[in-house]
Amino acid sequence: MNRILMIDDDITLTELVRDYLAMDGFQFEAVHDGQAGLIAAQQPEIDLLLLDVMLPGMDGLTLLKTLRKTSNCPVLMLTARGDDIDRILGLELGADDYLAKPFNPRELVARIKAILRRIELVHQAQQESSQPLELHDIRLDPQSRQVSCQQQDVQLTATEFQLLEHLMRHAGQVVSKEVLSQTVLGRPLQLHDRSLDMHLSNIRRKICPANPEAYIQTLRGSGYRFIPAAG
Repeated sequence: MNRILMIDDDITLTELVRDYLAMDGFQFEAVHDGQAGLIAAQQPEIDLLLLDVMLPGMDGLTLLKTLRKTSNCPVLMLTARGDDIDRILGLELGADDYLAKPFNPRELVARIKAILRRIELVHQAQQESSQPLELHDIRLDPQSRQVSCQQQDVQLTATEFQLLEHLMRHAGQVVSKEVLSQTVLGRPLQLHDRSLDMHLSNIRRKICPANPEAYIQTLRGSGYRFIPAAG
């Protein structure tokens, strides 16, 4: 039974989400301010975090930035509708996905299931293919979920890890955004959705900030390609 932590100061909303998640068999915990939320989010038994941007005590973006120093717990950001800046910042700081308020509770449940399903697929892939991938100075180990570039450790979120692994397993091939959205994000590609772009930007920044496209190329209108060897 997966345990979901929601950090949101809207008590009515958290009660509504609690009821919907209970119907799907989730355990649920709610915290209503940022400082207490950060402490609660660091519990190892939390499987996924629902994090509002606007919080008393500590805002959601600051909380996420602090959390990512010690934890790769999946995070679904809750943002104000139309507030693209918060969405972009959330993804840059390591959120796995975002959902704009007000939202349909059924869509929230679907997003949660999609994220948890992706993590389960990563775990299954680790068991089925335990051999590390080594391409173009990058080493990715599915068993330990560790990544290094030029022998320097690279800290990736679960979504970033799965995205990099998929591209490395298809090195040299152009992988479309549609395929990556279905495979990695667990949903059809949506118009104006920049999630994949932001996750790729995070990977590039972490691996090679001096030359962002040294390892992963963007082919406009087509998708992305992992470069299998140094040019």
